[in-house]
Amino acid sequence: MSQRSHIKSRIKVCNKSVFHLQDKKADENELSSGLIKSAKRTGQLSLCNRGLGTVPENVWKIDELVMDDTKEVDFTRPNSNNWWNAEPLKTLDLSSNVIKVISPNVKYLQHLITLKLHDNAITSLPPEFGQLTELMNLSLAHNKLTVLPKEFYKLTELRWLSISHNELTKIEPDFGDFVMLNFLDLSHNKISMLPPGMGYLVRLVEVNLSHNELQELPPDIVNLRDLKKMNISNNSLKRLPPMGELRKMEILDANHNDIEELPDFYGCTALKEIYLANNYIKEITEEFCDQMQHLSVLNIRDNKLEVLPENISLLQKLKRLDLTNNSLNKLPRNLGLLSQLQSINMEGNKLSFVRQDVIRGGTERMMKFLRDRITEEVVSETRFTPDEWPDKYTLKKSQALMIPGRDVTDVPEHVFGAAADAEVHICDFSKNKLTAVPLGVVRLSETLSQLILCSNNITSIPSDIKHLTRLQFLDVSKNSLTDLPMEIGDLRNLRELVISNNKLTKLPRCVYELENLEILLAAENKIDEINVSSDSLAKLKKLAVLDLSNNSIFTVPPELGNFTHLRTLELMGNCFRQPRHAILAKGTASILSYLRDRIPTN
Repeated sequence: MSQRSHIKSRIKVCNKSVFHLQDKKADENELSSGLIKSAKRTGQLSLCNRGLGTVPENVWKIDELVMDDTKEVDFTRPNSNNWWNAEPLKTLDLSSNVIKVISPNVKYLQHLITLKLHDNAITSLPPEFGQLTELMNLSLAHNKLTVLPKEFYKLTELRWLSISHNELTKIEPDFGDFVMLNFLDLSHNKISMLPPGMGYLVRLVEVNLSHNELQELPPDIVNLRDLKKMNISNNSLKRLPPMGELRKMEILDANHNDIEELPDFYGCTALKEIYLANNYIKEITEEFCDQMQHLSVLNIRDNKLEVLPENISLLQKLKRLDLTNNSLNKLPRNLGLLSQLQSINMEGNKLSFVRQDVIRGGTERMMKFLRDRITEEVVSETRFTPDEWPDKYTLKKSQALMIPGRDVTDVPEHVFGAAADAEVHICDFSKNKLTAVPLGVVRLSETLSQLILCSNNITSIPSDIKHLTRLQFLDVSKNSLTDLPMEIGDLRNLRELVISNNKLTKLPRCVYELENLEILLAAENKIDEINVSSDSLAKLKKLAVLDLSNNSIFTVPPELGNFTHLRTLELMGNCFRQPRHAILAKGTASILSYLRDRIPTN
């Protein structure tokens, strides 16, 4: 048997028992003279995770303590712990112990700004606690508090307060005196009612009231004008008040409640994320979609939804949509037009017309299915003929002008007038016989975000398209275009451009001016080069998807490998010899790595 040399382990092993076995004397010894000197020099004292059952008495008197070695004054000794250099205690950390009682002597720490008492066994606070008038940050989480003394509400300088994971059942109206609070966490208690005074906490930026027993919110909670994040999940709330006054709120978490209908969000212009999972909501209203056009996340899984409104297509900035485990049996036609969706979940519904393999196939497969159905459903509506154009009431309801596959050669001016009055966001003229872009489309410049002109006979795009400044998605694929006008470069909000299946011999110059472009699909053309110079593709810093498959590209510049922001690069079906097919088949990361390795070093 080989003998291994004894190597001293660098891992420090704590010899203390998991359970508190120290007596009061042992607790007192934890406050060493070294810690006292450090505290008097820095104004900070940490006794966290020391197994303390009681607080050493000298902690409360630390500002008056005079150390033996400072009784004799020596002005020649540098860095000495002289009394005139002493800092009053401003930060005290007693967290992660088993302290049950806080002494009334806490009142002596008059300069305390930050006090950490979380993760202990504190059952009550002394009235003297209210004398810490300079306290700004207080953590009492994970204790056993059942009530707060009335003197507690004198801590009016508090900015940060956490009393989560306790056993509080009631909050006094005096809570409204904490007008300086920026952060409040009252989660994981047993609070059944909030006092009206909560509306006075107008500086609150974040509030967490989750995991309580709340049945309603006080009406004045909408006075929290600076609030950005509100967590009211895991309560017993049946309804929410109108939220319109919370103009700065960005995140609302109301999961796991008993809410039956969506509140009025009119005025919540900053709201980005809404979480309403595990409630009893039966309907997403048209008003909600109209108000929440800036929403990026909507989680409304495990509810009772039976139908989605047609104007859900207004949620153009939506990136995540979770509809899992509802009662949906059909989907609105326009759902497939949410171009920014990165995640959509629909499992656990009654969607008999959608195969399960599509539902389980991920977001891309589901969105392709939905987009394909848009045209199919419109074509199947045989009661529509080219002479029976949709009126403004129909347009207002769907917020979309959908006329695909009708052999249309032109669109009358009055149709665009009605569409403008209805504030239409989407126009689909695909699979028709248009030879030019209908000029009336510029009348929708204030609202149009998606324009679909694919599968027509269009030979050129008019320069007037520059007026569609809100356009985010433009599809002119399967036409006869040989170039695009430079004015398209003025569409600074354009995120996706589809120019596949045309007669382009190069990427149009205007494309390089689209600074916010994320997706560029240019497959099935006659493009013969990839320009990666600083004034061309290299300008598109946000480009994530580039499809140049089935073109006439002779060489792939190695510098393309520096485009690490690309998530998808398609180059199959071109004339170049390098990279070989085996490299292309490995995916985007391998292609970019291969190209980077071939960039000249000199």
